[in-house]
Formats: sequence, structure tokens, C-alpha cells
Amino acid sequence: MRITETVKQLIIINIIFYIGSQIVGEPAYRILALHFPLHPDFQFWQPLTSIFMHAPINQPPGITHILFNMLGLWMFGSALEHMWGSGKFLFFYLSCGVGASLLNMGIDYFTFHQSMQLLLDSGIPKAEILQTLAEGKYNTGWGDILTPLQFNNLITSYMTTGVGASGALYGVMVAFAFMFPNAELMLIFLPIPIKAKYFVPGLIIFDLVMGVRGQAVLGEGDGVAHFAHLGGALIGFIMMWYWKKNQFNSNRWN
Repeated sequence: MRITETVKQLIIINIIFYIGSQIVGEPAYRILALHFPLHPDFQFWQPLTSIFMHAPINQPPGITHILFNMLGLWMFGSALEHMWGSGKFLFFYLSCGVGASLLNMGIDYFTFHQSMQLLLDSGIPKAEILQTLAEGKYNTGWGDILTPLQFNNLITSYMTTGVGASGALYGVMVAFAFMFPNAELMLIFLPIPIKAKYFVPGLIIFDLVMGVRGQAVLGEGDGVAHFAHLGGALIGFIMMWYWKKNQFNSNRWN
């Protein structure tokens, strides 16, 4: 399908963000990537700006991160924009992206406080814990209080930054499966046509399994924010279910 106008503009914006972040380097990621809410670099705009950021070219998965996301946005997003109109598609895309950021941040916050509460219960002041984390001087004495997994959750939740349009893209793929359930899709490494109504749920189940199996319990162990993907898919599903229930799918926002 020919690329639609809003999808084209989103791809251009992502490319501009990507090139700019590679030129500026670390300061761009410090300001625009999604940080943990208690991290000194966290800013309120990051749940939005992080969905236009992608992995640095010299860190895994490198340039393939933005390439695959933009390919998916073109493949699935153009069909939806053609059906919905530009305004409705943009609202849906941003809602899924920000929703994915917030859900991933919430899960990190939950796992962080599970570990932090154990340190607080042992008598370590909150200010001391946060200062130690901010300085990166991890107290080895914490190992007497926390299990290795709890210690890893504490550090990973606090230090990991989130980037990428994958959460928004997962919402778009869910909507595509709603609108075009019998459209046949193929993976590059598995050239077998699979209907969208099977392909997209299968991909979501894969992310759920990988997230639960992650070394940090909630999907950060392999460097992929699987629960951000699931958050985008969940927001997409809820919006599509609500729109279908209220016969809103036929409305266009041009």
C-alpha cells in the first residue's frame, strides 16, 4: 500500500530524532529517553519523546531498531490511516506509545519499590538509597538484605532508559488485526503466510513469555522492554474494543 501522509510524517520525525541523537550523543538520550521517575534525569515529557527515540547506532540492536519499527509503521499504519483518517490514526498511535511508556514505567516502579522496601525495613534511609543509586556507588552490604534477583531489579529499574516506537507499533498491529483479521503476513525469517488474527496474538504471547523469563523478572534481562510492547498492545486492544462497541470504527478524523 502507498504510504499515507501522517505515517510518512511520523517516519520523517523519527529519522530526524535518530540522526540528531546520534550527532548530539548522550545529552539527547539523557533529556529525551524515558528514565525512572526517581532518577535525577527524569522529565515529565519523556513518556512522549521516548517513542521517537531509538537505540544508538553503536549499541545493540543498533540501526535495526529504527529500521524494523519504521518498516512496521509503514506496513500496518498506512492501512489504518487510509481507513480512519489522519487525525484518528495519530491520536491512536500516540495513545498507544505513551500508554506503553507509562505501563513499563509503572512496572519498573513496582519492582523497584519491592526491593527498596526491604532496604527501608532494614533501617537504611530512603535518601541514602537514592543518593547511592544516583552516584552509581552500589553498596555491597545490600547483598546481605536483598537476593541477587532483588538487587538486580533495584539497579535495573533505576538505571534502564526506554526508547523506541515499538509500544506504539504493537498497538497499531493490534488495530490492524482487528480491522483486517484475514490479511496474510509473513516474517522475514519465516516465509509462511499467517493471518493477522493469528500472527499478532502469537507475537504478543511471545513477548509475554520473554518478559516473564527476563533476568530482571519483568523483561529487562535481554535489553528489550517486552512489557512496553505489551502495554502498547493492551492500550490498542482497549481502544479498538471501545470503538467497536460504540460503533466508532466507521468514524473518520481527517
